[in-house]
This record gives sequence, C-alpha cells and structure tokens, in this order.
Amino acid sequence: MTSQPSPSRSVRSAAIIGAGQTGATAALGLLDAGFDVTVYSDREQRSLRDDVPATGTALEFGEAQQAEAALGLDSFTARAPRHTGLSVRVAGPGGAELIDFDGNFDGYVGVAVDTRLKADERLTAFQERGGEFVVEPVTPDSLDRIAAAHDLTLVATGRGGLSELFAIDTSRTVYDAPQRSLLTVTVTGLDFDRSVFAHRSPAGGGHSGFSILAEQGEAWWGPYLHKDAGPSWAFLGWARPGSEWEKRFAAADSAESAHRIVVDLYRDYIDWDLPEVLATRVIAEDPHSWLKGAVRPVVRAGLGHTASGHTVASLGDTSVAYDPIAGQGAQSGIIQAQRLVAAAAAHEGPFDDAWITRQYADFLAARSDAAAKVTRLFLSDPEFADIGGALFAAAGADSRFASALVGLLHRPQPFLGIDSVEAAHAFIADVTGESASAVLGRFQPAGTFSRSVYRGPLVRV
Repeated sequence: MTSQPSPSRSVRSAAIIGAGQTGATAALGLLDAGFDVTVYSDREQRSLRDDVPATGTALEFGEAQQAEAALGLDSFTARAPRHTGLSVRVAGPGGAELIDFDGNFDGYVGVAVDTRLKADERLTAFQERGGEFVVEPVTPDSLDRIAAAHDLTLVATGRGGLSELFAIDTSRTVYDAPQRSLLTVTVTGLDFDRSVFAHRSPAGGGHSGFSILAEQGEAWWGPYLHKDAGPSWAFLGWARPGSEWEKRFAAADSAESAHRIVVDLYRDYIDWDLPEVLATRVIAEDPHSWLKGAVRPVVRAGLGHTASGHTVASLGDTSVAYDPIAGQGAQSGIIQAQRLVAAAAAHEGPFDDAWITRQYADFLAARSDAAAKVTRLFLSDPEFADIGGALFAAAGADSRFASALVGLLHRPQPFLGIDSVEAAHAFIADVTGESASAVLGRFQPAGTFSRSVYRGPLVRV
C-alpha cells in the first residue's frame, strides 16, 4: 500500500469532476495534501444524499480500508456491521445442490456502507477544511475551461459524455455488453447474531451469503450501513441474460416491488434462505433504497484531453467499470484515489501526459487487472470454467482453501497469474500444503443444502 507523504510546500490546484464516494475521497485527500481543490457536481449536496439511490453496496475489505487509513479517513469499521466471512452455495442445472462452503476472512473484515453517507460526510469535511464545492453540470466544453485553470483535473463521472474523453482499452475490455441485469434493495428486520443464517455458517449474521444458480444468476445478502436506518441488510442480485430472473428484475419499479420480487425469488429458487428473507422489510423513509440496471465491464484509458488539448485523468468508474458481482468497483476506486493523492503530493513537476500515464499503469498493475480477472471468475466466464470448477470444488472440500478463495475479493492479486488448470492446482497446493488431487479427492457434492429454521419475530407466511 502506498504511504501518504508530507504535503508539498507549493500551493497547487486540483479539480474533481464528480462528488460520489471516489471523487469526494480524492478531493479530501488532495486538500489535506496541500492542494487548492474544487469539486464540481451537477447536484446540491443534500440532493446527492437524499434524492438518488446508492450506487451498489460498496463492500470494502482490508486493502481498501488501508487506503482510507493512509488518507486519514474513516473506513467505517467501527460503525458498520462487519462481514467476517462469506458463505457460498452453488446449484447446477436443474437446481442440483452441488457445492457449499463457508470461508472466513483472515486478518481483515468487510464493511458495506451506503455510498451516499460516505460521500456526504467527506464532502462536509472537505468544505469545512476550505475546499470549494461548485454545483454546475460539467460538459466537455466547460471541462476544457476547468482543466485550463487547474494543475490537475480528475474526472470521476461519466455524465455529460465525459467518459468518452477516455478511449476504451480494447486489450482489457473483454465484453461488448453487460453480463448481468442487476437488482438491489436495502432492508431492515434482521439482526446480525448467530441465529441469522445459522444454517449457512456458525458465524450466523456475521457472514454474508452468496448463492450461484447456474441457469439463473447469483444472489447475495450482506450486512450494510444505510444512511438513515443505520445497520441493515442489502440484497444484490445478478440475472443472466434471457433468464426468468432477468424478467422479474425488469418489473421492479419501487422499493416495495423490488422487495416482493426478492421474496418471491427466494421462495421459488433459494428456499434454503427463505425464513430470513421473509423477516425483512423495506426502509420506508428512503424511497431510493433500491436500484436496477446493468453494467458493461469496461476499462478505459487513464489519460484524456479536452478540446484545447488540456490533460485530464480518469478516476473510479470512469477508469474501470466492473460488474459488481465481486465487489471490486468501490474498492478499486478508493485505492486508485489514494495512490493518485500520494503520488501527486510527492510530485514536483507538471501533471502532464507522461505522469498521468505512469500513475495509471501502476494502478492497473497493482490492483485493477487482478480485480477485473477475479470479477470474471465470479461471473462464471466460460474462459475460466475449468479453473473455476477446480477452485470452487477445492473450497467445498477444504476450509483453508475456502478462506483463500473468498480472500480474492480482498486481495485479488493471487489470481492474476492463474491461466490454466495446472496453475489452479498449484494455487490449491500452495494454500493447503497438500496436492490438489488429494484435496479434490475429498470433494463430495452437497446433495441437499441445509435449510434455515430461523424463527424471527417478523417472519411472514
């Protein structure tokens, strides 16, 4: 993790286009590093908090939390309910219940925090410390003026066509369309003690739950910190193109309808978790506690130019858009922001093409390339079918490897070099201290997953 150097003596200016979690983090970091910083947003701060949905669950693990700590920022580990592991179940064609395992997070925890809350708190601190917040839609034409007036300009939003300033990296962008349709809804009604999801893990509500259905898609439940309701739970579902789930997700038009769709989804397909799902209720005070859509995974260039040739840098989702299935988007954005702040604070020269290109290449090598590859693994990309089969079977057979596999969500770098079944077997052997054949030889199909017997006070029938 790149350390935070001392602020430069010279006063340099920076502009951040976009006031979401990543933009606000970079803005506060640069301000604390001695820059004169202006954040541009197309919405007032209150509107950013209360009039839009959260952009996903923003689940972060140890490396992203370390990046926030390097910037002197709250990682919310003291306020948000903690994830201490991940329980995974895999059902094959026809609903056959094949693989189940429960991986513990080793030396780190996960926290999922409402991006609206995190951005709001950081924008407040930014302005209290002297940063300037400008409510103004930024277009390519106005960006030209902004970039001319600042030493460093970071684009952390794709709105208004700004993402088009950064060319798609065709060598890293492997999909020409979204791989899943998404549905998310935040709910209350469940605690986080050992009685919740106890059929999945001895840790109960301390572990989030991930279910993979080969013919439909994937579903995840996890502890969450909502901006108004506080400790809560979030559902995030991914529907395969052409599936029944995709049709159901498309029908959502409110938090209430999204919640009904989720309940019916678990009743019809994932009944082993149904009692907990029946206990949940929507967050009435937040009509934006749900979201549907789709994300095409895209890697763009880190360097762009305005009409007059001024240099601008991409940041966060503008740089790399991940499918959220592996939780890499929020983490990579925070890590990229921290690395840029650290490098900018230490740099004495201009923030020119060469500097931006070098910083972005370092970020891709240090995080993004591995994060994108792990995302493809959890998307069941056909290119990794045999590799994934070996890794998931090994997790089902050995608890040590189960923890290592879910640990790729925290630190994806070990997966970067796995390009063959032989390499996957070497990874299994390295983690377990046994041959892959010995580990895989112990694998037995689940047969029937254990079912929840949860009897919470809000269970409905």
